[in-house]
Amino acid sequence: MSTQTEKRPTHELRPGRLRALGLATLGLAVGFWAWGLLSPLAPMYRELLTLTPFEVSVLVAVPVILGSLLRIPLGALTDRYGGRPVLAVALALTAVPVLGLTVVETYPLLLAVAFALGLGGAVFAVGIPFVNAWFPPHQRGFALGVYGVGNAGTAIAAFTAPGMVDILGRAGGFVLVAAALLITAVAIALLGRDSPAWTPATVPFTRRMLDALRLRTAIDLAALYAITFGGFVAFGVYLPTFLEDVYALATADAAARAGGFIVLATVARPVGGALADRYGGEQVLRVAFAVVAAGAVVAAFEPPIALATVAFLSMAAALGTGNGAVFGLLGTRIPAPQVGSVTGLVGAAGGLGGFLPPIVMGLVREATGSYAIGLMLLSSVALAGLVHTWWRFIIAERLGLSETSSS
Repeated sequence: MSTQTEKRPTHELRPGRLRALGLATLGLAVGFWAWGLLSPLAPMYRELLTLTPFEVSVLVAVPVILGSLLRIPLGALTDRYGGRPVLAVALALTAVPVLGLTVVETYPLLLAVAFALGLGGAVFAVGIPFVNAWFPPHQRGFALGVYGVGNAGTAIAAFTAPGMVDILGRAGGFVLVAAALLITAVAIALLGRDSPAWTPATVPFTRRMLDALRLRTAIDLAALYAITFGGFVAFGVYLPTFLEDVYALATADAAARAGGFIVLATVARPVGGALADRYGGEQVLRVAFAVVAAGAVVAAFEPPIALATVAFLSMAAALGTGNGAVFGLLGTRIPAPQVGSVTGLVGAAGGLGGFLPPIVMGLVREATGSYAIGLMLLSSVALAGLVHTWWRFIIAERLGLSETSSS
């Protein structure tokens, strides 16, 4: 059934494909908007609750934990029940911790609500299999890249959160985000539908996850996504604090510059997917990792703000392109019935990849008074990703040592 559906003329399913892609991208954007609320407001909470740099780094990193771990069960639930109901319910439930932000006044409670906000980031794992089922293999890299534009929700948070709090107050701003979540959830429930090519998985969850873990390609992609998406998340949540500390920028200016980083990385994502469709994701990833490694070294020396801006924007473009390339590879190398489970695994790795860097940066800053060591570590990890990509997807394939999965 799946093969026959994908061989039908493109125009026959295009309206359904575009609507599914649009709704999924909207859902991701709104979910990430909620997920990214605390990062641009971290300076406000630092003053309000008298937090140390380490406590601030933990606060902005905590939403990443649940946003990472929940991707595994949400991806598996999507394989079993379909993207439409899982995405709608997940967005509706995310409204609960957003409303919780209107009443918290202590650091422990704030951490608890921040943890629950991770659900907004976990919706990422729902949209990938949902969109993937609508498109044939040769279009999946671009389609999943377009879906990844929903990452702009983090940029929306960076640009709007400080202003919302100033104009509407904390309660009013958070109520607005919660309303957006609920409206989007209802729209997806009423207007969305799963692809005719999709069939529910019948294999038990545990077995599906074990099967996914046995795929060496899935482990490779998880490691590479931990670097590309992890870097994106880490800079997205910590860049405002970094810019304030190093360049003494005002909170609004630092948040806006971080938003620009996120926008560029987001726009680059479909470009990375399209390039992966055309030239192969492994080639795109090699270039992306090289750019990140070089940019991190430049930023480590804390150069003038103009040069630092070039370095960070170069890394943003490379990380976004790398994100698109990873899912371009996933869409063509993972069997269709396992896309949801593997997406959950890869997405979790990416989210967890974004959890540690902010904490490391905070610890390094407290211990040395500089971020240089943390940025040099990022450069080293990017170089390791380049070597891993070269070995696993180029050399190993030439030697006949890799899996040859197709969907």
